[in-house]
Amino acid sequence: MDTKKIQHAEWSSRFAFILAATGSAVGLGNIWKFPYITGENGGGAFVIVYIVCVALIGIPIMIAETMLGRRSGQNPISTMEMLTEEAAADERWRYLGWLGVIAGMLILSYYSVIAGWASAYVLKAFTGSFFDSDATAIKAIFDDFVASPVHLLVWHSLFMAATMVIVARGINKGLEKAVRFLMPGLFVLLVLLMAYAMTTSGYFQGLNFLFKPDFSKLTGSSVLTAMGQAFFTLSLGMGSVMVYGSYLSKDVSIAKASILIAGADTIVALMAGIIIFPLVFTYNLHPASGPGLIFQSLPIAFGTMTGGWLFGVLFFVTLVFAALTSSIALIEPAVAWLVESKGLSREKACIGAGLVTWFLGLGTVFSFNTWSGVTLFGKTFFEVLDYLTANLMLPVGGICIAVFAGWIMKREHSEQELNMPSAQSYQGWRFLVAYVAPAAVFLVFLHVVGVL
Repeated sequence: MDTKKIQHAEWSSRFAFILAATGSAVGLGNIWKFPYITGENGGGAFVIVYIVCVALIGIPIMIAETMLGRRSGQNPISTMEMLTEEAAADERWRYLGWLGVIAGMLILSYYSVIAGWASAYVLKAFTGSFFDSDATAIKAIFDDFVASPVHLLVWHSLFMAATMVIVARGINKGLEKAVRFLMPGLFVLLVLLMAYAMTTSGYFQGLNFLFKPDFSKLTGSSVLTAMGQAFFTLSLGMGSVMVYGSYLSKDVSIAKASILIAGADTIVALMAGIIIFPLVFTYNLHPASGPGLIFQSLPIAFGTMTGGWLFGVLFFVTLVFAALTSSIALIEPAVAWLVESKGLSREKACIGAGLVTWFLGLGTVFSFNTWSGVTLFGKTFFEVLDYLTANLMLPVGGICIAVFAGWIMKREHSEQELNMPSAQSYQGWRFLVAYVAPAAVFLVFLHVVGVL
């Protein structure tokens, strides 16, 4: 009996892979982060720069990371060990797999806490907590909620449990089945919310803000922010794309699938903007409200509008769906490694990886209340984790993936895996991944660490 084959399954179809990888990319970054950073950076011009960055940086690195995973057909740690040996490269390249797996677990540890907020807000919207409330009352609801370690712990635990139940069921019965329900459900919910946004008085003002470029509002910092968002929103450098690529059959075009995934991810971000900005302008909210736009500004609108409780519920359910499709991708690299390299059953691997991640999440839970005064370099535990992963580990991982695929991996191997329709297509990808992407991500890295 071929245990390796049993342990490392394949997606049932190209469509299943595209749904799963799109789900990995689509998350809180699209529906929570994209609208508020677009608001902070002036709207339409920022959106154009963001889309250009997705095309020139995000897609080439996604193709590279998927290719590395499929070449090996193993978890990220074993993938980089095998490919390093195959390329006769410096042994230190093997640590790139570890970097991705660890980054994914660290991100999920705090991602789960924020996703727990969204889950709790589904209940708050349903019970009418926002009804007829002004900005002060909405802020008090949020402040009271995060000040309670018990509430945050309960919702963090429930979200982590849901994630691990899905992952424990395996590739076809768990991850694939979940995204086949969650992703169409997410799009249906977004379309319903967009239909409501069309009825608001601020609809055209919102569209104008989102799509009419005013390049005078762009700064160098805005361009770097767009570049960083384009990179991070596609879940690159955290092992998820690599492990999903390892389940991909050889007859699927990686380039075509990556373009579809990046396109779908961008469409979701734009749909979120089409939903949120009309509400912002209808209810005289500020588009540059920052991270509080979702949890402190939009509930004011939900509490005022006709049927606001229903649209509030739909919105936060959409947020939970998006968070779930990403969370299962964040933990899968660690689970796959425990199954394939340590011989654990999938259930035991999920319990082990899930408990470690849940325990790390306690630091984020307490950093909003009990430990809020405990800081390292002026940052809370949550802020340290966020900075360490988003600003250091992911950019380093992204640069390394681009350099390995463009410079270290043997050309005949990358040509064989990508099987592009023409030599020009391959040369275009290689130029972007070997030169443009590393330089661009390096600029983002310098920006986020404060050098630029």
